[in-house]
Amino acid sequence: MRAPAPSASSTPARGRGAAAPVRATAGSCARGWRAAAARSLVAVLLTLTAPAWAAHGYALWGHLKYPPGFAHFDYVNPDAPKGGELRLVSNLRTSTFDKYNPFTLRGSAPAYLSDLLFDSLLAGAADEVGAAYGLLAEDVQVAPDRLSATFRLRREARFHHGKPVQAEDVRHTFETLLGPHTSPVYKTILADLDGVDVLDARTVRFRFKRPNRELPLTVGGIPIFSRDWGVDPVTGRRKPFNEVVMEVPIGSGPYRIGPVKFGKDITYVRDPDYWARDLPVRRGTFNFDRITVKIYKDNTARLEALKAGEFDLMRFFSAGDWARRVKGRRFDSGELVKAEFRHRLPTGFQSYVLNTRRPPLDDRRVRQALALALDFEWMNERLFYGSYERVRGLFGNTACAAQGEPDAAQRRLLEPWRAQLPPEVFGPMHEPPVAGTPERLRANLRQAQALLRQAGWTFRDGALRNARGEPLVLEYLDSNEAGARVVTAWARNLARLGVELRFRPVDFALYQQRLRTFDFDIVSLAFGGTHSPGAEYADLFGSEAARTPDSGNFTGLANPAVDDLIARMVRAEREEEFLAACRALDRAVAHLQVLIPQWSAPTHRMAYNAWRLAHPAQMPPYASGEGWAIETWWARQPPGPAR
Repeated sequence: MRAPAPSASSTPARGRGAAAPVRATAGSCARGWRAAAARSLVAVLLTLTAPAWAAHGYALWGHLKYPPGFAHFDYVNPDAPKGGELRLVSNLRTSTFDKYNPFTLRGSAPAYLSDLLFDSLLAGAADEVGAAYGLLAEDVQVAPDRLSATFRLRREARFHHGKPVQAEDVRHTFETLLGPHTSPVYKTILADLDGVDVLDARTVRFRFKRPNRELPLTVGGIPIFSRDWGVDPVTGRRKPFNEVVMEVPIGSGPYRIGPVKFGKDITYVRDPDYWARDLPVRRGTFNFDRITVKIYKDNTARLEALKAGEFDLMRFFSAGDWARRVKGRRFDSGELVKAEFRHRLPTGFQSYVLNTRRPPLDDRRVRQALALALDFEWMNERLFYGSYERVRGLFGNTACAAQGEPDAAQRRLLEPWRAQLPPEVFGPMHEPPVAGTPERLRANLRQAQALLRQAGWTFRDGALRNARGEPLVLEYLDSNEAGARVVTAWARNLARLGVELRFRPVDFALYQQRLRTFDFDIVSLAFGGTHSPGAEYADLFGSEAARTPDSGNFTGLANPAVDDLIARMVRAEREEEFLAACRALDRAVAHLQVLIPQWSAPTHRMAYNAWRLAHPAQMPPYASGEGWAIETWWARQPPGPAR
């Protein structure tokens, strides 16, 4: 589990064990690389007084589950047979792909390419958080002052073209990703990286601008590629990275690109000579000889293709599909199985995103009023079959989630910024409004009406208008026309206040462009969660990112208090300091009301072909749905009953 490679085409989560990401859901879509960034990979905790030392892994706060010399992760079947094929549906909203480079902004790369073709210095375990173990690196050494981390590469590590993975390749990767042709998220999460030094052919040192406990985790999770990628073998000329489009990536991961049918599917072929196949972090994983990812243009086509047996596994995000439409002959026969796997992943913060760069959304009272008109309880019962729980903050289901009143440590962080924060930040943690009954909804709407009146909006001439007579009209932007069903109930309640919410469906390419330029009022995005938030939150909520086109700060939030809390969270020296900072940040963002929290599911809902696929008895608690299948499932041999 490592930091994902951002791609303009990635929609679901940076799934990324990684943080997450931004995920497309019913009524939403976003680039998966936005929110998630380098969360689950780390090296060894060292105290300020301890000497530098090398170890087989790194734990953010000093606790590694697996000791030196461990045989394999507990949740894998170390004797799983190799062979067969896993047929998946693409987890991206794009209907095709037009490049093999997942790091550049323009174009769409195939689903799962980064996870399958590239190794990173460290690999995370799906049954613990904030810890990782050597993959390309055989050990990691953190300086006593935490101003550097040194990785020693394995002698046996090889790229797909046969050359050894060397320190120069690592440096080239980082210099390229921090260059002008890649996602700005790298510049954000690596803002404290001061440089990369090649000490010898197999030793690379990362220098940090300031002590940052998380940076060994971050740099350890970045995908590494060969410096030969993009170099003409005849002339030796290196292309600018944004011109490296259809050249097959030169990585060191367990799979290579196999047969491709553009617009239909891509097959990844397991490398039988994969250099890391016997390492403890890889034993029992990546068992399929082939992983084929099929592409369909919409949810209906995907579901019908699953029922027809065109592929073997699909994860569901639509409660309606899961409750009513996942059925048929193959389900009746037992060939297809419908299963829910409970996880302990962070809930993330799927939300309606309010673009505060635009009036009237720059007024917190207007944003509060919009939130009061959302009746989640009614929606969950009538639309979602009771399958969701309400999102309550940035860090749900983690130790970073703020609860109740702020403690003394949080108050010390918040107090200097009292003038820049709503007074409610210093009281109980924000709770989303509760409705579910006509009486409660009416009470919420009356409160919303009062807030709008305070903000200068009064009802006259058949609409809610400001002092200039302009009506309060907002646009909800989506790339999926089916999203209208979910947002209609909210729009109906807003209409009772005199607010017009217009549903605006656009094609996916235009949707992406408008997100990149912040050309929207409201969108629905699912941001992946993390147990160890860090520098990527500056990309999501930092003032500098708010002014940077194509950043992840869709809300436009620019608040010095938030900037300070993110910085303190990133630079915390002790776990207590870290928890105080992330909990204070949770409070500040929640009470600033730039997001209207939506919902999350406590399980992975998946349908799969039980005649073709087998899996370990237990899903590790921190695994993603498709990621668990790709990494640890195996093909039944021989296949199940003939049809």
